[in-house]
Amino acid sequence: MFYASYAYQIPGGDLSDRFGNNSAIGGGFLWKTSKNWLWGAEYLYLFGKDIKIDDQIMGNIKTADGNIISMAGNFASYSIYERGYYISGRIGKVIPVLGPNPNSGFVVTGSPGYFEHKIRIEVNQNNAPQLDGDYKKGYDRLTGGFCISEFLGYLYLSKSKLLNFYAGIEFNQAWTKPLRDVNFDTGEPDPVQKRFDSLTGIRVAWIIPLFRRLPEKYYYY
Repeated sequence: MFYASYAYQIPGGDLSDRFGNNSAIGGGFLWKTSKNWLWGAEYLYLFGKDIKIDDQIMGNIKTADGNIISMAGNFASYSIYERGYYISGRIGKVIPVLGPNPNSGFVVTGSPGYFEHKIRIEVNQNNAPQLDGDYKKGYDRLTGGFCISEFLGYLYLSKSKLLNFYAGIEFNQAWTKPLRDVNFDTGEPDPVQKRFDSLTGIRVAWIIPLFRRLPEKYYYY
């Protein structure tokens, strides 16, 4: 089963101190055995625009009223966003109840993987040299580490093979740490070195299933 998915997530733990709600899109594949076990892998891309520490970052290059001066001496126009990704393996089980066939039913999966997030800084026209190239990395708060997730939902594979999806609730927990040695605006390492980041959300996916054909038998006399 190849699939594309979307999730709307609410942060928790240390992540909620930095970001607001976010979205995640991505895809992956699952292999379902004859005994309804699931195996697979996936990649999710996280994005959002609610940055709660907007007034705390880049303080060393901002004016008193929070602006950044461009190389022409004007105020530079810039935006900041949440960005991240999650890559994992998946294992789970389909419980074939309330479905049109044995391939459908309640589904439970668990996923160990790697989670990374940062603050993306975009300067319009790239006219602020203090945020050009690698200088941005000193302010992006890049963070990453081991993550696990749990999904509980419903899998539907139609008999016609045209309508195929899953939907449910997902929980993510990550044990992360800062990946930059120092933050340029403070001149020091990030004060929280051992973080616990979590995400909880609703997730839906559209599936393209590929069914393995049974070999035809021929009898010769």
